[in-house]
Amino acid sequence: MNTALLLLILGWAFVLIWVPLVVLSQRKMHPRALFTLFFAEMWERFSFYGMRAFLILYMVSEIFKQYNQPEADAKSYGVYGAFNALLYAAPIVGGMLADRIIGFRKAIILGGLFMAAGQFTLAFNASSGNQSLLFFTGLGLLAVGNGFFKPNISSFLGTFYDRNDNRKDSAFTIFYMGINVGALLAPLTCGYLAREIHYSLGFTAAGIGMLLGLIVFWINMSKYEDKGNAPDPDVNKPIVAGLNKFWLIVLASLAFVPTFAWLIRSEEITSWLLVVVGLGVIGYLLYTSFTAEDKKEGQRLLVFISLFFFHMIFWTLFEQAGGSLNILTDRYVNKMGIETSQFQSVNPLFIILFAPLFTWIWTQLSKRKTEPRTPVKFVLALVQMALGYFIIVVGAKSILGSADNGALIPLHFLLFMYMFHTTGELSLSPVGLSVVTKLSPAKTVGFVMGSWFLSIAFAHKIGGFLGQLIAQPAEGATKAAELGNFISVYMNWGVYLVLACAALLLLLSPVLKKWMHGVH
Repeated sequence: MNTALLLLILGWAFVLIWVPLVVLSQRKMHPRALFTLFFAEMWERFSFYGMRAFLILYMVSEIFKQYNQPEADAKSYGVYGAFNALLYAAPIVGGMLADRIIGFRKAIILGGLFMAAGQFTLAFNASSGNQSLLFFTGLGLLAVGNGFFKPNISSFLGTFYDRNDNRKDSAFTIFYMGINVGALLAPLTCGYLAREIHYSLGFTAAGIGMLLGLIVFWINMSKYEDKGNAPDPDVNKPIVAGLNKFWLIVLASLAFVPTFAWLIRSEEITSWLLVVVGLGVIGYLLYTSFTAEDKKEGQRLLVFISLFFFHMIFWTLFEQAGGSLNILTDRYVNKMGIETSQFQSVNPLFIILFAPLFTWIWTQLSKRKTEPRTPVKFVLALVQMALGYFIIVVGAKSILGSADNGALIPLHFLLFMYMFHTTGELSLSPVGLSVVTKLSPAKTVGFVMGSWFLSIAFAHKIGGFLGQLIAQPAEGATKAAELGNFISVYMNWGVYLVLACAALLLLLSPVLKKWMHGVH
């Protein structure tokens, strides 16, 4: 039995033991809906992270194989950044449509169906000759589907807790662990099938995971009382050619798939589009905050906008995991017999192990009234991100002089980097999701949640740019020169810039605390 297959078996065995223990230990504290949404999101993340684990490796080796290595790398980084940017920009529209017309339930189901279709389209493409048209269509389906699914399942969970419910941060941390159970199993399973057998099997497994998530949600929908239904009473009223608002939205979404596919392929245009959309959204939020009748609600939105920026910086560096860090691992790390894509499971494994600890820490500090406010938690996250990149830079520098002779970065540098990135993530992401539902005006929580994911969209686009900086050595450049580019980008962006942002946020935190007006 090879190492990759052994890890696949051990990963499933671990989850089958760990998840029931967590659910049983928390079932009396939280509503049942948390655990239904936990499993639905788990399978959706299995789908997404399963594909993400090998997507850039697939592009370099199959979609852009006609180019030399630096060109294939640069094109793959660009497409990867544009795809993920649109993936996280789409939730703005999906959140708004759920808020005003179709409700959280229908949005989640519609998004899941689009994403499953995207995965199966990519699977068919990989098995039939890797045509770029089908490839980009599959990515377009995934981006549109994520727009409906991603913001609304988090917002739906928020409806089961009051604004200042002490259980809310704990609930989102448990929910976040569900995300990472799927993210742990996905690279071990889909990555193994894609890289050890055939890429089409990796995409197929990801599509099946999405369908399982939809089934879990559909079966349990009747238990959600009256939450998440369509806010528009006329949503089922025929408007055009016997079609109601819901089906018109479905048709419009299908029409947007080729547009998204084209934008992913034309990543330079996507950059400008993101700038325009981003400025528009931030401008609208600023206008809303300054014109709000309730001054406290307006200032809470200003806190949201401030955290948006630092959230973007964190994810710009974090999401190198599926991009440049995946390439670095494939080419320059001593993998000890482990398949490259399976290293995408290291981060979620650490989250599964550490999430209960962080939940306990936040709960205990809250009881003692010493829990740090969200801005300070963000500072801690940024510092840990910088520390992780410093570690991998040290590892890369240790072999720089002998890289041309085949020297590889020792594995422990990579693992320690992921460990600090994970503890940083646990200090920021679940509490970030929670605080968005607390800072948002009740009538626009879906839109504001979608705007929150726009920060990740910007992060991915900037992350693609960082990857292209790394891919700049000309054809025939030495391995030491290529590795030197990794070191330069990671040190300048991952250490110096991130630490500067942490210091700035620390200075701003007293003002942000005041503007939160009691929201913790």
